[in-house]
Order: sequence, then C-alpha cells, then structure tokens
Amino acid sequence: MGRTHALTGWCAGLALAPAVGADTVHQAVAFAATTAGFALLPDLDHPGARASKLLGPVTGAISWLLRKVSGFLYQLTKGPRDEKRTGTHRHLSHTVLFAAGLGALTTAATKAGGWYVVAGIVLFGVLLAEDALGDWLLPVAGGAVIWWVYSVGGQGAGQLEELSGWLGIAVAVGCFVHCLGDALTESGCPFLFPVPIAGETWYEIRPPKPLRFTTGKKVENLLIFPVFVVAAALLFPGVWPAVSQAVGDFLNPGAVQAGQ
Repeated sequence: MGRTHALTGWCAGLALAPAVGADTVHQAVAFAATTAGFALLPDLDHPGARASKLLGPVTGAISWLLRKVSGFLYQLTKGPRDEKRTGTHRHLSHTVLFAAGLGALTTAATKAGGWYVVAGIVLFGVLLAEDALGDWLLPVAGGAVIWWVYSVGGQGAGQLEELSGWLGIAVAVGCFVHCLGDALTESGCPFLFPVPIAGETWYEIRPPKPLRFTTGKKVENLLIFPVFVVAAALLFPGVWPAVSQAVGDFLNPGAVQAGQ
C-alpha cells in the first residue's frame, strides 16, 4: 500500500493546508508533501518497508529499535483476548497515540532547532513520498521551494521557521491517515490503543467484512488509487475553483452570455 498511503496523505495535506494557515501554493505543497511522506512512516516497524530502507543503515537501525520497543510494549500491555503475536508490525507505530506523540515531538524539535530542523523534516517527508509516488514529486516540490525562495527573497530562513507551527500537524495527520488506510484492510489496525475493547488492548479496528480489501489487489489498484489520483488533482490549490467555474459555465451558457 506504499503509493496509496502516500497519495492519501498528499490529499489529506492539501485538504487541511488552508485550515492550518498554509494558504499559498508553496506552503500547501510543502505541507502536503510532508503529510504524504509521513503517511508512510508507520511502516517503519517492518524491515522491508520503504521507510526502513530509505536511508540505509540509519533508518534500518531505527526500524529495528521501533520493533523492539513495540514488541516489548505489546507483551507488557496485551489484554486477555489479544492474539499471541510478536507485537512488532502494525502495533505501536499504527496508533493514534504514536501519531500524536510524533507530531508533538516534531513541533518541539522544530521550535527548538529552527529552520534547519524544519528543512530536514520537510526533506525527509519529500524523499519518503517520492520513493512511493515517483520522481514527478521532486520537480513539483523543488519548484515550490524555488518559487518560495524567489518570492520571499532573503527571508527564506524566517519563512521556514514559521512552518514549525504546523509541521507537527502534518506529521501527525500523515501517520493517522496511514492508520485509517490499514483499518480498511483484512488485518485491520489497532489505532485506538490503549483503549480496551472486547478484552483486547490492541483491538484491530476494521469495517464489516464485505467492505474490507486486500492490499495490492484489484480494489486498491483499480478503484481506491485512481479515485485519490483524481482527488489529488482537484485538491491542488486553484484547481477546484477553476473546474467548478468551467462546469458552471458549461451547464449555464446563458449566464455567461448575460455576464458579457
């Protein structure tokens, strides 16, 4: 589900950007690229995931540590009806608690470290998203940065520091969107941990069986992914108003003539 996770994160970022104050195109793109990248991060608990391989031994070591912590926490907190599992993949990093905690940590780090930390987090998110969605994202994100630097002149560092106010939101939303996506699959997702449900601390949230799908199969490839491709295009700043206007003009040609 790598590309689907990234694409849904991109859509969520574009939809949420105006609400957090990322009003301009370059700000919205930076916000959405970060959300798209961090929508892949929860799979860092799997050694074969894109996130675990992105920076070689660095992300590999973080993946190993995350699996150890997740497994320990699972054994420590599992309820009487929780399955006998290792508690590594789709556990700690696939919870709302993890998303909120990582978002809060990001906010604190960016405020303490300034624009260097902000730039590093955005770049990491872009690299994650590009690895899943393809090389097209690099020129889009790069163009947004160049436009941004050109428009603000010598205030680029100050503008980057301003992102610290909502970058933690982008990280948290990306992780949460990942959990929602996994919750629609056959395995479900225990994202409400540590809330006990039916004797399970790690209860897998999922819809009724007819609404679940298997990753990488026809439902994801032929329905879910194409739908979000269209949504990603429509949510890009300025596209939806233009499409709405064009559709309105097509359906009401008399109104256009009257306006002229």
